[in-house]
Amino acid sequence: MKFTLSWLRDHLNTDATVDEICAKLNTIGLEVEGIEDPGARLAPFRTARIVEAVQHPNADRLRVCRVDAGPGFEEVQVVCGAPNARTGLPVIFAPPGSWIPGLDIVIKAGSIRGEASGGMLCSLRELGLGADHEGIAELPEGTATGQSYADFAGLNDPVVEIAVTPNRGDALAVRGIARDLAAAGLGHLRPWLAETVEGTFESPIVWANDFPEACPWVLGRTIRGVRNGPSPDWLQKRLRAIGLRPISALVDITNFFAFDLGRPLHVFDADRVTGGRLTLCRGAGERFRALDGRDVVVSPEDCVIADAAGVQSLAGIMGGEATGATDGTTSVFVECALFDPVRIALSGRRLGLHSDARHRFERGVDQALPVAALEAATRMIIELCGGEASEVVSAGEAPAWQREAHLRFARIAGLGGLNVPADDAVASLEALGFEVRARDEARVVVDVPPWRNDIAMKMVLDQAPDLPAERARMAAEGALAVDSECDLIEEVLRLRGLDSIPPVSLPPLSAVPRPALTPRQTRTATARRVLAARGLMETVAYSFAGQEACARFGAVPESLRLLNPIAADLDQMRPTPLVNLLAAVERNAARGYPDLGLFEVGPGFSDAGQSQIAAALRGGHAPRFPGRAAEPVDLWDVKADAMAVLAALGAPVEGISVTADAPGHYHPGRSGVLRQGPKIVLGVFGQLHPALLAGRGLDRPVVGFELFLDAVPEPKRRRRAAPELSPFQPVHRDFAFVVGRDVAAETVLRAARGAERTLISGVRLFDVYEGDKVPEGSRSLGVEVTLQPLTASLTDAEIDAVSAAVVAAVQKACGASLRGDG
Repeated sequence: MKFTLSWLRDHLNTDATVDEICAKLNTIGLEVEGIEDPGARLAPFRTARIVEAVQHPNADRLRVCRVDAGPGFEEVQVVCGAPNARTGLPVIFAPPGSWIPGLDIVIKAGSIRGEASGGMLCSLRELGLGADHEGIAELPEGTATGQSYADFAGLNDPVVEIAVTPNRGDALAVRGIARDLAAAGLGHLRPWLAETVEGTFESPIVWANDFPEACPWVLGRTIRGVRNGPSPDWLQKRLRAIGLRPISALVDITNFFAFDLGRPLHVFDADRVTGGRLTLCRGAGERFRALDGRDVVVSPEDCVIADAAGVQSLAGIMGGEATGATDGTTSVFVECALFDPVRIALSGRRLGLHSDARHRFERGVDQALPVAALEAATRMIIELCGGEASEVVSAGEAPAWQREAHLRFARIAGLGGLNVPADDAVASLEALGFEVRARDEARVVVDVPPWRNDIAMKMVLDQAPDLPAERARMAAEGALAVDSECDLIEEVLRLRGLDSIPPVSLPPLSAVPRPALTPRQTRTATARRVLAARGLMETVAYSFAGQEACARFGAVPESLRLLNPIAADLDQMRPTPLVNLLAAVERNAARGYPDLGLFEVGPGFSDAGQSQIAAALRGGHAPRFPGRAAEPVDLWDVKADAMAVLAALGAPVEGISVTADAPGHYHPGRSGVLRQGPKIVLGVFGQLHPALLAGRGLDRPVVGFELFLDAVPEPKRRRRAAPELSPFQPVHRDFAFVVGRDVAAETVLRAARGAERTLISGVRLFDVYEGDKVPEGSRSLGVEVTLQPLTASLTDAEIDAVSAAVVAAVQKACGASLRGDG
């Protein structure tokens, strides 16, 4: 909302400066967003007169002028190139040191072609006030010299812009802002009364209202014999100052009242209205051209104004081009109506139309103002355009806007935190237009003014459908009473300044602050960090993909099909992030980057719902290291990635087993399922099925994994002692066990680990051999066992004893034998 200082003073009797006004606006909740003072940048410029202008002796197109610019500059020589510089001409003078806005230069005294020049004679373009640059600006004859040009031209009128919250529709009027400032003690609100204009004839245009739900009350009158044309200078200046383009006197008057009183109006060219009747009704798919030049198609949810020829206006938002006022208009019909704010907002959003009228109607306008506003607009039209007015015609009836609110004085301190005497609180409300209906020592009941649509208005509650009617009514009344009391407290407090309310910290919920992240968020961040540290690059993709691509990775139930996808090939919620990762690997390989590792931590979807999955793919070759050639990636790489994530999440890695029942998109013989116990599936890893890669331009295997983060159990919260670091050297012993091919390696490792838990600190598989050196149907598993003594170095006998225990444990659990034993 923009307004000028002089405009504000039409409604507010005050001597306060613009800085004082802005400071007060900020303290009462009307936040100032900007101040534009055109007079400040024009402060150096002053009125002057050319005493004498003669030809420059050394330049044909220059003239040497002797200028009188008032005290301190009575006799200044200026070299000027304007063709209209002549003796006796009143001009605008810029002394040395002045910044010229239109040229973005600073004037300096100097010499031009051998003649001294102590300033500049300016055009309006050089002052940034217009486009005319044919010569210097010519001021009216008799202009006194030495005046501030900003004062002379009336340009010392600052423009203030404030931010208006959606509940304060009254602050979208200059008078509403003046009322708030007066109530806050910054001056006095000037009285305003619209003089009645008696109608001299019956209006040839009447109203019909077939849509009272959208427009409960509409007024209008015809004014004939008008002469439309440019509006007067004062009106054009005000509209330009707030960013509006003057159009014509009739249109400018309606724009003036929209900002002056917050009362949108519209004028129809009465001679272009067909049938002598304007009807408020629902749209029916008609198309009409709005005043902004756009074609609008209205629906039954839109309120329109139509005549016998069709739709002529989108009610409350924008008029139509066919019946708009033009320079040739001689008779107008002025519309002044009340519209339902919600319907106005929905129509504006649906049709993509925004206007100053919609901005005000959807926030609420003064419901008691239509009659006075119509009279004020009529009088201004007659004063500026002439003509005579008809009697007022209407349809519908004035809404019952009267309502009351109560305030318990003790609640001001209890809820607002500021002690305000009861008399002061009542005086503040009265200054804002509230009228006292009843009062006692504890509370006051006030009538709410019609321009405050944010207080004590009926609210919509989402109540339970089975709630008894009487109880629902009492709940609604109680909620309204509480809400309106809070609004009155806010009004009392803000007039004392929002910065005067003492800040109070919210009470802590507990002595120990709650964690900022949920366990799920922490788990996701940990997985990302671990995978990035292992050299994988993170991707971010949509949670939906093509149905055909999703079908390669699992079921694609109809319940997860998108009815309105953003693209035809993104119509299915994905079962796993591998869908998007494989597409990314394929694109990179096609562009010459087959060696890469990608991961994503995101959702996967199934009939059971949504789950969080950490997925990764590796393709091509693993990174090269000094002394080691690049080798193709294999399933052990991604198993190591998956196990690293599980370890970081606190999963019991030593108790995880692997089974060979991976989903169908993995290679059946080169994949595995990571399980904790027989039922909990933590993840899947392995090489993607060759059929999945066929025809995708990938000539090397692609390996990957999926970890189901929601299935990973929370680590047990135990008090951990400081780690016990042994000063003694660990001992490594290798064993080669021959077992049947159906024996899982995890079974061997688990048995070896349990042989001596106090000394064995680690067990790992380092070799798998199948060949002619072992019996048919068997394989050799190379196992490294690490012994870590804690109290003393191990003797050979102790090492041999532990080794024998390991062999015995594996033999018992797996039927294994040491390789090389007879």
